[in-house]
Amino acid sequence: MFELFSDKWTLVVLRQIYLDGGAARFNALKRQVEGISQKTLTQSLRRLERNGLVNRHLVDTTPPGVEYSLTALGNSLKLPLGVLRDWSESNAHAIHHAQQIFDQKQSKAPGSMVA
Repeated sequence: MFELFSDKWTLVVLRQIYLDGGAARFNALKRQVEGISQKTLTQSLRRLERNGLVNRHLVDTTPPGVEYSLTALGNSLKLPLGVLRDWSESNAHAIHHAQQIFDQKQSKAPGSMVA
């Protein structure tokens, strides 16, 4: 299950659909999710659809559009993802501090190379 959320974009795309009221058009998501390519957005949405978190609907407009809406399963993630977001925000400073300490130790260790 962790693989579902381990890529860079899945949670960002889900969050944007939540922010859009539970449904969003593909092109709106492409504009709103900064830095995501069309290919990556398509892959993320397909993965979310395959795992039952979003539904894909063709919208009968000119030109035709596609809208993605949260399923009941997708909606059920709001609470746990909100808790994870809150934890991340509350602990961001401590994590950043730990990273700095680790990086300093690595740079002082003989023969070490920091990327």
